[in-house]
This record gives sequence, structure tokens and C-alpha cells, in this order.
Amino acid sequence: MKIFKTKHTYKFNPHTLSYEKVVESVRDKVRKISFTVAFGLVLGVAFMIVGYQIVDSPKERVMKREIAQYKRQLASMNARMARNEKVLEELENRDDNIYRVIFESEPISENVRKSGIGGVDRYNDLDGYNCTDEIKRTAQKLDELSKRLYIQSVSFDELSSMAQTKHDRLEAMPAIMPIRKNQCKLVSGFGSRYHPILHRRRMHTGVDLTARKGTAIYATADGKVTNAGRDAKGLSGYGITVIINHGFGYQTLYAHLNDVKVRPGQSVKRGELIGHVGSTGLSQGPHLHYEVIQNGNRVNPVYYFFNDLNASEYEDIIEIGNQENQCLS
Repeated sequence: MKIFKTKHTYKFNPHTLSYEKVVESVRDKVRKISFTVAFGLVLGVAFMIVGYQIVDSPKERVMKREIAQYKRQLASMNARMARNEKVLEELENRDDNIYRVIFESEPISENVRKSGIGGVDRYNDLDGYNCTDEIKRTAQKLDELSKRLYIQSVSFDELSSMAQTKHDRLEAMPAIMPIRKNQCKLVSGFGSRYHPILHRRRMHTGVDLTARKGTAIYATADGKVTNAGRDAKGLSGYGITVIINHGFGYQTLYAHLNDVKVRPGQSVKRGELIGHVGSTGLSQGPHLHYEVIQNGNRVNPVYYFFNDLNASEYEDIIEIGNQENQCLS
């Protein structure tokens, strides 16, 4: 059986020239133990901090795997949105450049299709994350696509309504010459022209067709007469005038007539007699000043002569209409 002997600490006393046993007080023992424990705690905490920085806990490993998965899914969603955006762009392009051209309708402006969504504070609830910017971009892109899809849906509804009224729209579209082509001649086209009476250049908002006085003038599309007579409001110098509202944004104007055969409020059909060629108002000779107005804008009337002209005649009249010359009114 081993007997353990207690070890004692001795200290040399120079005064007595002998070794004396060191007796530790309770206070010294407590201080020594406290220091050892405190040092051990500090060292343990230091090892734990270093360990957590280098080695992930099981919970952290699970969370990192989930974050990586979310990032992959977010990237996949952005890729899918990019593909859907390409499809939407193709639909918008067809809408503006094919469908609306067929129905003579103005395309939807780019500003309307791609206008902003909400205010600057719309995505503030997404702040405070490591990937805040990416999440904000995705949310904003999704909102923009949603709005563009809504606008395109409304546009298709409009096109569907236009298709249902296609026959009425075609009847309302000016499509013939107001004077038979073998009885008139185009002498001045649409654009800036020199006025023979005012002696200055100004915008000529229609075409001048010369013909003998008394030559018949016909409505170029179905519609309702809104003006028939002399000195129409806002049309100073046009003489005796007929204006027809055809609906669907179309109007036609016939000026410098010798007389009229229709009255305001009367419905007319394409090819119906409305008056005769004259030289009333600011005119330099018998002719018809003819205008086509689409959605409030004056447009070149020769583009609406297609029902009366073959391809060769149409090219010729386009060329004549583009020549720089003097108008008759």
C-alpha cells in the first residue's frame, strides 16, 4: 500500500540561515484558485471563439446549405423571367407592328409599356439582408413584367374588339378618290407648299385636285356630315366646305366647293354625291382641296386612294404628291 506524503514548500530565511516551511493563508489559496479558474475560463472562451470561426456548427452547416439552395433557386427564377420577358417582347412587337397596323391603330408607347412601378419606398421591407440588392432587383423585375402583361392583355382586348368591328372600320376608312380619277389631276401634295395668294410657304394639310367647275365630288367613306356650307368655324379661306365624321377616328374635309348636296347630320355612304367642284374662298381656280384627319392629325390623303388605283397608278400619284410646287389654296 502506497502512502502519499503531503508536499510542503520551504523558503530560506537569511536571518536565521535556515529553511522555513511556507504556510499559505486561506486568502492566498483562494486568490490562487481564482486566478487558475479565471485563466482557464478565458482560455476556454478563446478556444471556443476560434473554433466557431473555423468550424461550423451543425446548425450553421444546415443554414448555409439552405442559403446556397435559395441562391440557386433565385438565379433559376431570374433566368426564367428573362425567357418570359423575351416572349413578352415578341408579343409587344407583333402587337405594335402587325396587329395594330392592320387595324390602323396607334401603337402603345414605350413609356406606357415600361413605366415605373410604385415609389422609391416600395421595396424598403427587403432591406437589411446580405442579398438585399439582388432580391430587390428580382422583385422589381417581377412587378414590371406583371404590369407589362396587364397592359398587353388590355391591348389584346382592344384588338379583339377591333376585329369584331372590322367590317364597320373598313367602311369608315377613306379608301377612294373624292373625284373620279379620269376627271381630275393631282397638282399639289401634302406638305410645306408656297401659297399663291398669301405669298408665303405654309403647311399644306391636304391635296389639291384640279377639275372642271361642276365636277361631281363623292364621299370617300361611310359617315355623318358634321358641316356643309360656307365659312365653317376655324376654316377661314376654305370657302364652301363639307366635313364628314366617319367614326373610328376618321374625318374627311372637302373645300372650295361650288355647292353642296348634303346637310349637317345626314348619313352618307362611300361614293355618294356630296357636292361639286368650285373655286370659293382663297382659291386660284376650280379645284378640290381634300384632307384626311386621323385621330385629330392631318395625314397624307394619297395613302387612302388605294381602292381606285392600280399599283402603277398608285406609285405615280405618290411621286406627284411628293413634288415641290405651288398649291392652289
